[in-house]
Order: sequence, then C-alpha cells, then structure tokens
Amino acid sequence: MLENGSPAPDVMLEDTDGQAVRLSDHKGDHAVLIYFMRSTSCPVCNRHVQDLVRRREEFAEDDVQVLVAVPADRQEAHAWKNKRRVPFPVLVGRRGTPHEMLGLSRKVFGSLQQSGSVLIDSQGIIRHAHGATMPTSAYDKKGISVAIQGLRADT
Repeated sequence: MLENGSPAPDVMLEDTDGQAVRLSDHKGDHAVLIYFMRSTSCPVCNRHVQDLVRRREEFAEDDVQVLVAVPADRQEAHAWKNKRRVPFPVLVGRRGTPHEMLGLSRKVFGSLQQSGSVLIDSQGIIRHAHGATMPTSAYDKKGISVAIQGLRADT
C-alpha cells in the first residue's frame, strides 16, 4: 500500500469509455480521491459510494476530483456506473486491476480483494492512504476528511 507523504505512482488506468487516465493528468490542477471498491456487487462498498455521491459538492468546494476504481472489466464497470448513477469517473485497470497497480492486493488465500481510498494532492503527493480486507473498514471517512482539511490548511 502507498504511504502518506510519498509521491503517487504514475499508473495508467482506463475509464468506462475506454479513455486512458493517468494519475499525473491531475497534477497541478486539483487533488484526487480514489475509492477502491472490493467489487461492484459488494453492498457495503456500494453504500460507501453513495456517501461519496452525497458529499460530491463538499469535495467540489475543496477542489477534490473523486474517482471510483473497480476490479471489473470495462463493460461491467460501465453497466454498474449507469445502474447506480455514479457521477464520478469509474476506473478499471488496463492490465490487472487498479487495486493491484496501487498496492491493494488480494488477501486471505488470494480470494478477498482489498478495498480502500487514496487522496493525492495537486502536487502528486499522497496525503491519505487506507486499505482494508473487510469492506466495512475500508472507507475511512474521518481520515479522508482530516486529509482534506490538511489540504485547505496548505493553501
């Protein structure tokens, strides 16, 4: 898993429209919060995404772009995004899952996909990194809020 204060790796992901998305594309513009779902069928993860959607104006006011990463193929991710009316870009991996590309591997005999969140500031530095095997503890709402407050204090 990534560490706070370290530079974000410049991985290339893909959105549900097939467009390449590099984390460095956002550098210099705004902070990026990526929520990594365990799966699109995980009810707990879907509740976390609903909270992100409810908080979208708060994130916009703080100039934080929210992205949701799913360990699914592009077609499944696209269908999920439309069904759930997710207003954020939804990302998949180009090779492997986006989770593996940022250090959220499968745990417990390789069967449970880790989920979590990463906040990267506008300079490409990781300000919050949290991962968990159980989805109930993967969405660190308080930790994300504290990290965003830290972004405000730095401006």
